[in-house]
Amino acid sequence: MLVLVAPGQGAQTPGFLTPWLDLPGLADRLGAWSEVVGLDLVAYGTTAGADEIRDTAVAQPLIVAAALASAEALGMTPDVVAGHSVGEFAAAALAGVLTSEQALSLVRDRAQAMAKAAAVTETSMTAVLGGAEDEVLATIERHGLTAANINGAGQIVAGGTTEQLAAFKDDAPARARLIPLSVAGAFHTHHMAPAVESLREAAEQVIPADPRVTLLSNADGKAVAGGAAFLDLLVKQVSNPVRWDLCMETMAGLGVTAMIELLPGGTLTGLARRGLRGVQTVALKTPDDLEAARELIK
Repeated sequence: MLVLVAPGQGAQTPGFLTPWLDLPGLADRLGAWSEVVGLDLVAYGTTAGADEIRDTAVAQPLIVAAALASAEALGMTPDVVAGHSVGEFAAAALAGVLTSEQALSLVRDRAQAMAKAAAVTETSMTAVLGGAEDEVLATIERHGLTAANINGAGQIVAGGTTEQLAAFKDDAPARARLIPLSVAGAFHTHHMAPAVESLREAAEQVIPADPRVTLLSNADGKAVAGGAAFLDLLVKQVSNPVRWDLCMETMAGLGVTAMIELLPGGTLTGLARRGLRGVQTVALKTPDDLEAARELIK
């Protein structure tokens, strides 16, 4: 049983799209999507620097477009799809809830609204690796932070103001390693509340379809039956925590045996190697990975 997963913000690196442009039709597809999002996706994915693609308004459309382009290049129909944070928009398109153009249009609006919300207060996020989960969560709460991503496999991401994160660093949970993330704000926290209403207005213009394959939600890890319900969850997840741990629990319960992480892959397959032991994984990083991905379910 195959699950396709789409990564979230922070997975992008300078030049990651460069080798993919040699694939027939991919540059044209990205060019058309560039018109939808109002950004030169090819330039941002090939020649732009790290600071440029760190910008929320750029990073989110770029990541979703890359995931969708790599899925087309892969050409496989999965049994299950899921996305992490903004990757849920790619998952919605892969499941048939949204068209690629609808997904990218909404991501453009989401990214712009979240960038605006992030500019109000200086916020960021820190990954916490290891430590006892109860202690980690208690320390996050004590410092007024939010457990914005509970990713499973011993990884939790805390979000909040830079001052709160600095205090958290000085009071780190025992046996935990803290890694500041290269993101432009405290996503999936109350700091993003203004972006929710903005995205809701944009989503009201879209008529979603019901998913054609099993589609998991970050809200609780469960499969969502209706497209309208999933679109509502997409709006709410801007300021609500991502429960990737519960998504992986559902994958295990469904009997998933293989996972392919779409471009720019690596993060979610890394979590799966620790949280879904026995599941075969391939992360799409370059076109050379396509053949290994196709061999995965032969």
